[in-house]
Amino acid sequence: MLRLVSDADFNGRVLRALIRSDPSLDVVRVQDVGLRTAPDPDVLAWAAAEGRVVLTRDQRTMVGFAYARVAAGLPMPGVVVTRDDLPIGMQVQDILIIAHCSDSNGLDDQVVFVPL
Repeated sequence: MLRLVSDADFNGRVLRALIRSDPSLDVVRVQDVGLRTAPDPDVLAWAAAEGRVVLTRDQRTMVGFAYARVAAGLPMPGVVVTRDDLPIGMQVQDILIIAHCSDSNGLDDQVVFVPL
């Protein structure tokens, strides 16, 4: 199962629903590791060092920084991008599918958009 980190802008209701749906899910919040106000490149670097896929709803900047890491040859364990206009249950279901059906390197250098 993938290890995850939620970006500061990730919907807290979705995160709580994820944890309720699967308490064994290995997910931390950037707020809990001292990165609440860190810029996206720092969050991505931390996630790469920790082997965690980033959960975000930031399509505007996080995706570009993720692809920039890949282009620079830097490790990028993956980014999952959600949208607040989707039902919470759909977001949770798709994230759980991604987390459970991917091996530890399953999203390396990829950005995945929910819905699948």
